Amino acid sequence: MFKLSTRLRKKALKKLKQWKWEKHRVILTSSAVTIAILTIRSLGLLQSFEWAILDEFMRWRPREPVDERITIVGINETDLQKYGYPISDKLLAELLENLHSFQPRAIGLDIYRDLPSEPGYAELVEAFRTIPNLIGIEQIANADLIGVKPPEILKEKDRVGFNNILIDDDGKVRRGLLYLTPPNGKRYQSFPLKLALIYLDNEAILPQADPKTGNLKLGGAVFTWFKGNDGAYIREDDRGYQILANLRGPNGSFDTVSMEDIFSKKVSPDLIRDRLVLIGHTAASIKDFHNTSYSGSFFGKLKKISGVELQANFVSQILSAAIQGRNLIKVWPETLEWLWIFAWSLVGVNLSWKLRSPEGSIFSMLVVAIGMTGLCYLAFIVDGWWLPVVPPILGLFGSGSAILLYRARLQEEFKRSTEFLQSVIDAIPDPVFVKDINHRRIVLNQAYCRFIGYPLEELLSKTDRDLFAPEEAEIFWEHDESVFKHNKEEETEEHFTDAEGVTHIIASKRSIHKDGAGNVFLVGVIRDVTERKEMERQLKQLASELELDNNKLRVLKDTLQQQADRDPLTGLPNRKLFRDRLSQSLEWAANSNKLVGLLFLDLNGFKLINDTKGHSIGDLLLKGVAERLQGCLRGSDTVSRLGGDEFTVILPGIPNETIAQTVVEKIRATISEPFELEGHIVRVSMSIGVSLYPTDAEDMDALIDRADVAMYADKKRSKTLAR
Repeated sequence: MFKLSTRLRKKALKKLKQWKWEKHRVILTSSAVTIAILTIRSLGLLQSFEWAILDEFMRWRPREPVDERITIVGINETDLQKYGYPISDKLLAELLENLHSFQPRAIGLDIYRDLPSEPGYAELVEAFRTIPNLIGIEQIANADLIGVKPPEILKEKDRVGFNNILIDDDGKVRRGLLYLTPPNGKRYQSFPLKLALIYLDNEAILPQADPKTGNLKLGGAVFTWFKGNDGAYIREDDRGYQILANLRGPNGSFDTVSMEDIFSKKVSPDLIRDRLVLIGHTAASIKDFHNTSYSGSFFGKLKKISGVELQANFVSQILSAAIQGRNLIKVWPETLEWLWIFAWSLVGVNLSWKLRSPEGSIFSMLVVAIGMTGLCYLAFIVDGWWLPVVPPILGLFGSGSAILLYRARLQEEFKRSTEFLQSVIDAIPDPVFVKDINHRRIVLNQAYCRFIGYPLEELLSKTDRDLFAPEEAEIFWEHDESVFKHNKEEETEEHFTDAEGVTHIIASKRSIHKDGAGNVFLVGVIRDVTERKEMERQLKQLASELELDNNKLRVLKDTLQQQADRDPLTGLPNRKLFRDRLSQSLEWAANSNKLVGLLFLDLNGFKLINDTKGHSIGDLLLKGVAERLQGCLRGSDTVSRLGGDEFTVILPGIPNETIAQTVVEKIRATISEPFELEGHIVRVSMSIGVSLYPTDAEDMDALIDRADVAMYADKKRSKTLAR
């Protein structure tokens, strides 16, 4: 009844069903955007942006206090003007001796001394030899550097560390070195690590290999070995034991004194004693300065840091991590970063898909991007995690924009499909309506308008509550909502009153469909079943009347049947039913190899009782005898009254003759008990004849005759005994 023609139905619902697989579009779009971003990232096109975000995180975090374990002796412009450049060996030896007198833990000389600078070379060599905690520097040669040799005496005593600097493509230092192993195969320690190990030795902290990773372990800190694709880096040179630099801050993170301050005794011994002292040039003219994350903001002027302060930062990073557990910069494995980018791409898709509004989607993505950046910043300052920020933001906006563009195209298609759908459903003779998830009509055919009785424009602008009675509108709303909620096709019957006030009974079929943009629609088809329902009501009434008549006929038939098969006085089976029951019992016994006992019973002296006490007493006596016989027999036994005072008993399925005799004695005893009938005490006895199947006869009539003969023989015997 509700089926539309296949062709029309396909046309009407084609645009609503053809994008069923759209639930997978979210994953597909997120995956495609993620792959595109990872491809761009692998080309290094996002590297500088991610570095910039890291630099901003560095600058945003709270400033750390001055590291009081380290003091820098900076040779500034004033010192150079006063003492000349290069500083003579004699002055340098004197500076080292003065510093040594204050008992520092170690002295780091961040000045190349591969060649003598007379006068005073002998004094400087003597200072190198006699100061046990003095560490010098060298520069390891590589493709870009010629290399600078260390002082020979310090090299012999293994008190030299290299001060090579790793500079990123944007000219900033974001990594430090712990070890280098050049082609000659020898392993070199860095200048900062050399100094830090001397300090940590006094703290009873010795270098170990982490049992899980093999990385350097100092105290509770494990220094993760930098790999070429860690963080934002793309195929970076990862030779040597590199770590990501976690600098303390811009200039001024360490106590700094000048060379002149040392010579003029202006420095408090507390700034030197038990500290690490680094000596290096801080004069701008020497050009030993480097850019770091703290060098400047996006639009600010770059402020470089001196080489000696950069080395001090590396030393401080090692000490703080080993002693205080200060965070080291950590990165996720590449696979986890890919999933991170994919997750935010997925968020962008879902936002655009669910919010639908371009303005709302863009605003939401901005809020999410800010929140995600804040989350990454918290991870950085709390535990040192450097998480990707730029790629997930691109994934968020890229996937969201892809969906917005896709939805814009779908909106145009939807407009065209709606127009097409309107023309198709107008050809359908049954009323058809399409509602959105807010229960608003969006498409109606002409048959629906004629049936409801309102023009199309009015129906599209009003709700069910505007058009129908409150109870009718509420039922429509509940049925629509049930289909939306359960996403399951439903068929219902409802009442509604049209524009002319005529109430109809309608059968509605509702189902859910989605368009390519994921919009959910309810499609309903209506059929007026008022006339059919009235016909069904009349048919039901007629069927009910027929059923009542049939019941009366069955009762009458059962009554007549009972009257035909039953004795009217006692209700026992009569002669006809007796013969039927006996025939069935004999047939069953023949198949089951069992015995059947047949008893013929006759009341002794019944005529006398009937004549002397009246027929009413006689009838009561017959009823009483019938009740006692039924009461002392099995449920499977049959008691019948053949007429007058003659009764029969069928005993089916007895095992032997003894059982039959036992039943006979039980009957005699039961009947011999006096009857109290309307104040009269009546005593009777019974003559009983017994025949057995198949012992006495195999034919029913012969069996009856044997029992009858046996009964008369018993009656004769009873009369003889009575004389």
